[in-house]
Amino acid sequence: MSKESEFYEKLRQSLLETTEFPTKYMFKFIIPTDKEKSKMIEEIFDNLGAVIDSKPSKNGKYTSLTVLVNMKNPEEIIEKYKEVSKVEGVISL
Repeated sequence: MSKESEFYEKLRQSLLETTEFPTKYMFKFIIPTDKEKSKMIEEIFDNLGAVIDSKPSKNGKYTSLTVLVNMKNPEEIIEKYKEVSKVEGVISL
């Protein structure tokens, strides 16, 4: 089992143990300040009724994105993390 699949399996177990679904889930990401990268992440959560808040870092080099969205189950959350991980330079918190 790869480190990535191990990580997602632990996350899935943790979510099952600590969260009642459906739930409002908060995703947090840090990206290099770039409108295109920000738009890519917004598109991943498009049509889900997500509330996305962005905040530039003090020096403007990075942007913090907070995404609050209703999720039906742990698999849906993991799928979104996997989609966002394809955006170059993104850090998931």
